[in-house]
Amino acid sequence: MTTENKTCAVCGKPVKGRTDKRFCDSYCRSSFNNQQNGAGNKYIRSINHTLYRNRRILKELLPATADAVKTPVQDLYTKGFLFNYFTHTHTSKKGMTYYFCYDHGYLPLEGDRMLIVRKMLTG
Repeated sequence: MTTENKTCAVCGKPVKGRTDKRFCDSYCRSSFNNQQNGAGNKYIRSINHTLYRNRRILKELLPATADAVKTPVQDLYTKGFLFNYFTHTHTSKKGMTYYFCYDHGYLPLEGDRMLIVRKMLTG
């Protein structure tokens, strides 16, 4: 077994322990990972935050006991819903397009109303 003088990838202090260890302590490991996941993922985190907020709004407006509910579109705007952000769409057999934020979705209806639905998860 060879002994290498490995140094921490963040601070340069000697690293003791396993041969594949890269950092001297958990602080340096966290600092390194925070730098790696920092600015590059900021845009993605902001989109995910918006998607989660949209889902939370849909979930709030849809009672737990109901599969669907009609609501004025203004209720969504008032709560801060952003219609440009959704995870996927689903086109029904009748040709209507539902917009989903994960497992909750909406269908635009006539007269400034929305049908809010919950997707039944299978599996």
